[in-house]
Amino acid sequence: MDGRCLSRQVTSSEHLTEDFELDNMHDESEQPLIVDENDDGVTSRPEVSKQDANKLIWLLTLSAGLSGLLFGYDTGVISSTLVSIHEDLGRTLTTLDLSMITSSTSLLALIASPLAGHFADSLGRRPVISVACGLFIFGALFQSAATNVWTMVLGRAVVGAAVGGASAVVPLYIAEISPADRRGQLVSVQSLFITGGQVVAYVVGWAVMGRWRWSVGAGAVPAILQAGLLVGMPESPRWLVLKGRDDEAAIVFSQLGHDDCNQIVSQVKHEVKEEQLSASGSMLNELITIPANRRALIIAAGLQALQQLSGFNSLMYFSATIFALVGFTSPIGTSLSISVSNFVFTLLAFAIIDRVGRRRILLYSIPFMVLGLASCSLAFMHIDASPSDTVAPSTAVSALKSPSPWSLVLLCSLIFYVASYACGLGCVPWQQSELFSLSVRSMGSGLATATNWTSNFIVGATFLPMMHTLGPSATFLVYVVVCLIGYAWVWRCYPETKNLELEQIKKLLENGWGVKANELLNDLEV
Repeated sequence: MDGRCLSRQVTSSEHLTEDFELDNMHDESEQPLIVDENDDGVTSRPEVSKQDANKLIWLLTLSAGLSGLLFGYDTGVISSTLVSIHEDLGRTLTTLDLSMITSSTSLLALIASPLAGHFADSLGRRPVISVACGLFIFGALFQSAATNVWTMVLGRAVVGAAVGGASAVVPLYIAEISPADRRGQLVSVQSLFITGGQVVAYVVGWAVMGRWRWSVGAGAVPAILQAGLLVGMPESPRWLVLKGRDDEAAIVFSQLGHDDCNQIVSQVKHEVKEEQLSASGSMLNELITIPANRRALIIAAGLQALQQLSGFNSLMYFSATIFALVGFTSPIGTSLSISVSNFVFTLLAFAIIDRVGRRRILLYSIPFMVLGLASCSLAFMHIDASPSDTVAPSTAVSALKSPSPWSLVLLCSLIFYVASYACGLGCVPWQQSELFSLSVRSMGSGLATATNWTSNFIVGATFLPMMHTLGPSATFLVYVVVCLIGYAWVWRCYPETKNLELEQIKKLLENGWGVKANELLNDLEV
């Protein structure tokens, strides 16, 4: 391959990104190639402007990131559904019913995420995202037609498989197409879509109050939109290099605005060869036995576990139930304030993550999460809000005729906690794919995401039982302890990765956790 950035062989791969060609880029048949053949018969292709490349990067990011909207919508819609479902599933829902309906999504996501990592390596990133999109459509429609608890659980399990696949592969795909200096921001688009989806779900739930089948089924609409956008989405260029399709990778790199595409391809190929030489056995064995890969897995899985075990999704699943229990007459409307706060502060994280850095933003935000959770625990000491074994959330209002001052303290504390979470733990763990070397990136991301869903399943299955047995105040103190342990672990083990190329981060973890090494590097740059 010659030194030109846009060199390629003229093959059937020309169609790779044709559906994403921008308005001011003409069809190749009308725009002659600048012929510059070498011994391999390689020719050159017209240059792509930085503006066009930037548009393409954003279009690809938004197309893939719509999976986050679907995930967020499902998380938010179940909260409003639980307070609207009454006896539409054949009986009044018990605590066990509620736990099964919410945790079935997490359980299937746990199973699907490592499988998605495997298929993302063998088939590519794009096919996995496409299959997840189809499952989102089917799962939403199946839930809307549910006639009993078990069919509802099955529908949510299908959506869980979609969520698991998408959450493992979408951040991976976005990271592999992103420039190093904007990777954190672009990967955070998925988190932005998740929180935006939650807001949309609460708005829809409030607008169609009581008609929960419509709100659940509406989740198929953005999935259908995504299906149309995925038709022309190119494959990850780094995956193409991994599979030996260098010319196709160079085309995609060029369309993403890289001036030194061939150099990038050579760099990625060199990394792959190094990993193949050091590999020992299976990919899982390579992930665990090679120190840099093992540290990457520990960091990624630890961050994902911390994200869930801090208790955030218990609020997303049960916020309407909580607000009904403490005396708010419009629990769905009150829950909307939580999801809006989450969205607004995720926007803030989106704006600052590449400037502040991943590590620093966690060390700043987790202490505020602790304060918010401790305040919630204090408020619950003054509120009688323990759920009964049989919960009818639509009528389960405490003895309070209207919210007490402590109920308002609880609401403000939850908003404070959610805002702190959105700035840090809501976004940073999804940067996980940047930690792994290319040969194990899919599997590492899949296993880390499986850790997320294992923790999510634990939280979803235990929150209401903990509220019942320990009481609300002690339940929130458990989350305080988790956050304190998580803060100490982040300080000790999580290095800063902002502005580093994916191939550089691997070097950072080869001889330790990289925290001090990165600080020394930053000091030298200053």
